[in-house]
Amino acid sequence: MVAPDAELYPIAGIREHQFAVRFSFALGLRSYGFHLYMHSSRDGAILRRAANFSQCHQIHRVKSTTSHKRATLYCPMFVTHLECSACGDQHECSRLQNLCLTCGKPLFAMVDLAAASQTLKRETLATRKKSLWRYCEVLPLPGDVEPVSLGEGGTPLVRAEKFGDDIDLWIKDESVNPTQSFKARGMSVAVSMAKHLGATKLAVPSAGNAGGALAAYAARADLEAHIFMPRDTPQANIIECRELGAHVILIDGLITDCGAEIARRKAKEGWFDMSTLKEPYRVEGKKTLGYELAEQFNWRLPDVVLYPTGGGTGLIGMWKAFNEMEVLGWIGKKRPRMFAVQATGCAPIVRAFEARERNAAEILDAHTIASGLRVPKAIGDFLILNILRQSNGGAIAIDDEEMIHVTREVGSSEGLFVAPEAAACFAALKSLRSAGKIGSGERVVIFNTGSGIKYLDCYQDQ
Repeated sequence: MVAPDAELYPIAGIREHQFAVRFSFALGLRSYGFHLYMHSSRDGAILRRAANFSQCHQIHRVKSTTSHKRATLYCPMFVTHLECSACGDQHECSRLQNLCLTCGKPLFAMVDLAAASQTLKRETLATRKKSLWRYCEVLPLPGDVEPVSLGEGGTPLVRAEKFGDDIDLWIKDESVNPTQSFKARGMSVAVSMAKHLGATKLAVPSAGNAGGALAAYAARADLEAHIFMPRDTPQANIIECRELGAHVILIDGLITDCGAEIARRKAKEGWFDMSTLKEPYRVEGKKTLGYELAEQFNWRLPDVVLYPTGGGTGLIGMWKAFNEMEVLGWIGKKRPRMFAVQATGCAPIVRAFEARERNAAEILDAHTIASGLRVPKAIGDFLILNILRQSNGGAIAIDDEEMIHVTREVGSSEGLFVAPEAAACFAALKSLRSAGKIGSGERVVIFNTGSGIKYLDCYQDQ
């Protein structure tokens, strides 16, 4: 093996005795660079990190409290910048950002996929930890920064045994995540980035599960969490947030009123706003839904996805993931038909889709037992509507009574106590099947976004 030139690559000048814990290391040549192998003589552990010198990997000597020096490998972050999803203006990713400073729309993290693909290979994903962080090269956190994690991601994809009849129905069960909902994905990445970029106090408006997720990950990160919730939020969610150490403020009104209160007070209080799509990284966590779906189906996407849609971060994130995977060469151009499922008492996306509008008007009298669907106005409405149309999908609304009825039907047939939001998707499947919009034999995926245990208030009188 030929070692790299020490003058060009400082890593070559670092010797075994300079590590805080004694390591021996070897540089393995690869066509795209080198890998650093460090063998700990203390515990026998082997650390392997990609060292691609053309991509600015560096070994830095840093001061140690021991008599030895230690070496830390800093991997490049493949996110290059933030880009407005509406006007395209670019923003720095090295500082805390909320919305586009030009037009006030959501920002997306842009990934250098060519660089990321040098170490991220779909063939070797199975050797990685079963977690959303297995896709770390396409996530925004720098490689040398420890993520704020509770074991989120890697959730099961369960085949429906009875409910699907003549279709190939699968259930992506997000209720097994920490805090029992899909919100854990977005908050793990967003809290990791907020802490990395210097935030100390986080605030979010929540109708339930997002608040619980922020409270958990903020506690894990040793950050303050301020959760603003409508007063009629399910008690399980309110108690969860309080027991996780968050400051809970109950508001008379809807989630939009909670968001408005945060906007009014955040500058004075020093809060960083973690609202849906009002910071760039919750959607990055949610996009791993798309990566997992493709991986679990051996890189063939389903024909149809039914997704309960409030703020729509998961739907938007999956679409971003599909586009990234196509660039990586992991999937082809085919996309699922995406259907947004809402409640009849709060269906702004359904109304806008049917009216062929680009944006969705706010629902002033929003009401539904499915608290995650009670979002009167989504800031990413134009993104959701574009995805539905580009995929030849659609939008459908389900009433509360039908959600409650179908929850029991799904539970008794499939053994899953799903959230009302997911129950709406099962009811939507029946309607779409009857209307001929889903054909016999098609592969359909429903996302169970949370556990029914958190919605006992909805069922106690049934």
